[in-house]
Amino acid sequence: MRTRLLPLLIFLLALVLVAFGFPLALSVAHAQQQRVVVDRIDDTARFAALAQFVTATDGDDTNSAERLTTLEEELARYSSLYGIDAGVFFRNGSAMASAPKGWHVPAKGQGQLAFQEALAGRRSHDPAQVWPWQRGRLVVASPVVREGDVIAVVVTDSPTGGMRSNTLRGWLLIVAGELAAMLLAVGAAFRLTGWVLRPVRVLDAVTHDIATGRMNSRVAAAGGPPELQRLARSFNEMADNVEEVLDQQRAFVADASHQLRNPLSALLLRIELLALELPEGNEEIASVRTEGKRLAQVLDDLLGLALAEHAAADLRLTDIGALAAERIAAWRPLAEDRGVRLLADGATAATGWADPVALSSALDAVIDNALKFTPAGEEVRVTVAVEGARTGVTVTDHGPGLSDEELGRIGDRFWRAGRHQNVKGSGLGLSISRALLAAGGGTIAYAHHEPHGLRVTVTVPRAQPEP
Repeated sequence: MRTRLLPLLIFLLALVLVAFGFPLALSVAHAQQQRVVVDRIDDTARFAALAQFVTATDGDDTNSAERLTTLEEELARYSSLYGIDAGVFFRNGSAMASAPKGWHVPAKGQGQLAFQEALAGRRSHDPAQVWPWQRGRLVVASPVVREGDVIAVVVTDSPTGGMRSNTLRGWLLIVAGELAAMLLAVGAAFRLTGWVLRPVRVLDAVTHDIATGRMNSRVAAAGGPPELQRLARSFNEMADNVEEVLDQQRAFVADASHQLRNPLSALLLRIELLALELPEGNEEIASVRTEGKRLAQVLDDLLGLALAEHAAADLRLTDIGALAAERIAAWRPLAEDRGVRLLADGATAATGWADPVALSSALDAVIDNALKFTPAGEEVRVTVAVEGARTGVTVTDHGPGLSDEELGRIGDRFWRAGRHQNVKGSGLGLSISRALLAAGGGTIAYAHHEPHGLRVTVTVPRAQPEP
């Protein structure tokens, strides 16, 4: 979930930072240019004040010449110091004074527009924004007014290299700040998603544990949003109730099986006593005796299933190959009696973590089931193999097999295929085997065995399962 939630948060954070950073970058560029324009306006106003007295009609040409010399010196010093072209021009465009010498008003473009606006008695409009990737210049013009008339115009033409460098430096600072903010935001997003999703991960793990039979697993309601903490507490309450109901169900099955066992034993004893009073080979008494024994077997299996689901597994490192060979040897006499070949195959030395008693019971149930349905002259093969992190024992037979629908139901409690109802059994053996294996992390799986028959695979982990 984090891989889906985190990119979304990062994308939204990036949008927010861009939404703030873009106007800020524009503001920095405008502020840098406005500062330069204001400085140029002040400079042109100072030169305009000097130029007013150059053409003053006081009848003293010497004073007028001195003032013109002073204006030229100021313009030259200004141009030399700042690298800015500056000049005072009469209305016809001729130069009163300029620096550098020979510089004149541009015939067109921004400079000519600013000159015309100044002639009309207005300060020139702010020039167009110059961006760091442009090589434009800033032209500012101010009128020289004497007795209400515009007699000349002061024009400055400034390079923009310094301004563009300052703007770019400001943008780099903004980018650095936004990158730092983005890193902090990503770190905060990691912490936030971890804080939010940690209870979800714990809840998912505990749900998986309960689904696989570890009913004592619970969620530690610590950390996370209050809603998830309440969800964890509610989940624990639900798990407690489910575990209590299952315990009650197991206890009922165990108690019912135990309580029914005694009167059933007494009933079977009376049937045997009654059989002594009847003629030998009475079919009715034989049928009653068979059904009584079948009922006793069902009760024993129910009790075994209840115990298997409730008892904890005694896991230990087990030689699976030796255990399988032992069970094959135990069942071989019965197989020979039925005319079935019981064969061992695969690895002779393979280990795994299992409850030896539970694994033996499961193998007994699987081999017994295979021998029941395998006709005389065929074979049942038991193969031990190591596959990755698990060790498996596969039992294959050449019996009639099962359909796809029947494969999906095999192992259900009391389920037996309709065409096998006459075969002895309660329908609980494989259910008990599955419960015994699940307690220790083992599994049992069923598949077709070509050309006909059934393949049952019992697997246990090779590494010690976590508690």
